[in-house]
Amino acid sequence: MGKNILVAHGGGPTAVINCSLQGVVEAARSAGFDGSIYAARFGAEGILAGDLIDLTDVPAAAIARLSHTPASAIGSCRRKLTDADYPTVLETLKRFDIGCFFYNGGNDSMDTCHKVNELARREGLDVQVIGIPKTMDNDLDLTDHCPGFGSAARYAALSSAELALDASALPIHVVVLELMGRNAGWVTAASALAGRLTGCPVLTYLPEVPVDEDRMLADVERTYARGQGLLVTVSEGLCGLDGKPLADTGIVDGFGHTVPGGTAQHITDQIIQKLGLKSRAEKPGLLGRASIPYQSSTDRAEAYAVGQYAVEAALKGESGYMVAINAVRTPAYRADLSLVPLAKVANVEKKFPLEWIADGNQIADAFFDYAMPLMGERFPEYALLR
Repeated sequence: MGKNILVAHGGGPTAVINCSLQGVVEAARSAGFDGSIYAARFGAEGILAGDLIDLTDVPAAAIARLSHTPASAIGSCRRKLTDADYPTVLETLKRFDIGCFFYNGGNDSMDTCHKVNELARREGLDVQVIGIPKTMDNDLDLTDHCPGFGSAARYAALSSAELALDASALPIHVVVLELMGRNAGWVTAASALAGRLTGCPVLTYLPEVPVDEDRMLADVERTYARGQGLLVTVSEGLCGLDGKPLADTGIVDGFGHTVPGGTAQHITDQIIQKLGLKSRAEKPGLLGRASIPYQSSTDRAEAYAVGQYAVEAALKGESGYMVAINAVRTPAYRADLSLVPLAKVANVEKKFPLEWIADGNQIADAFFDYAMPLMGERFPEYALLR
């Protein structure tokens, strides 16, 4: 096995992706690893360019600050590697004498990780390859949940509660909040917690269920007529009955995915034009995945743990796996870690369960039982005087 470690980030950063990086570095140091610890600058782009950051002698105090540093401290990218790229990847692994390679990312990153492992095996390169899960979308398979989701869910829930209280305190318009989630509605589902926290009306629409816009508008009109205000929360990737996004930026990212956006504004325009009601669109966008003030303590600890576990597994000779979280919620929440084959995770997208969606715009109790432990600290109790 080579002497050095390489870690890289892929896809959109989360509020806890740097915690996993911290876990990797500190686990290697605790294990007495005497090689160099490298990080690829801007993920796959850095690997292809041989542009690596040497973290070996970075002071412990600086590494500790990763736990509350947003975005990616080493940079990420949305570069989808092609067959023509992989020989260059292998050359970088050889040139820097890499013995352990860790890729921290979501579906596409796990596919990259799997291909690197397969190619290394075919070429006889002695490198241990482990995937570290990361995605606020919570759509990686074979893991109970993904680091990054708990913090994004907490942000969605509390921000939605704040908007719901505002909408009901001054009930002169319908507020439509757009949250991230191209194909999977996990984060947007968390916004439905606002109704429980505030008692205010909330309608929630996820991409797993195509939307009948006429029915949506009828539900909006009927609910708003109660005079309690109304918050409508929607996933950015929401589609109509024709299967097409309600809003489309026309942009394709580096992984080949259509970039959604403008869904809240589209629905707001329809409410104004067809119902004659005042409405306004809100979209936190990247804030929903990067906010450190809303970072979940559970999410932070688990993100660190998967990075740590990945190093321990690689140093034992494991390769071709992703770290998975196995959770038990009763009588109290606890989680442990295991390894699952990258081949079974790569490019598999875990959708929000349809049985957890009621009447097209209500979220079932089962989801809150699932998600609440992941969102960390207790939620505030508001003074509801009306």
